[in-house]
Amino acid sequence: MKKKKPTEEELKKLNVESWGVWEKEVSEFPWSYGDTETCYILDGEVEVIAENGEKIEFKKGDLVQFPKGLKCTWKVKKPVRKYYNFGDLDIDKI
Repeated sequence: MKKKKPTEEELKKLNVESWGVWEKEVSEFPWSYGDTETCYILDGEVEVIAENGEKIEFKKGDLVQFPKGLKCTWKVKKPVRKYYNFGDLDIDKI
């Protein structure tokens, strides 16, 4: 799992406004990834805990990436709204 604070220029390079939008109320649920997902958080606060115990927290303004095959638990602490995209983007190289 990766997280970074992208610049406006990086967001434009990724064309995040063309991605899908997903929203979820305060909740906790298991999740697994069949493909790599990259998302840009528009609102909310979330903690994700991987099966191996690795934990990541993110909120509005964060760009987050989850690897293919990840099994985890999502804890939505404040209602979340995000742009999301599936596929192999390298957020370290934008």
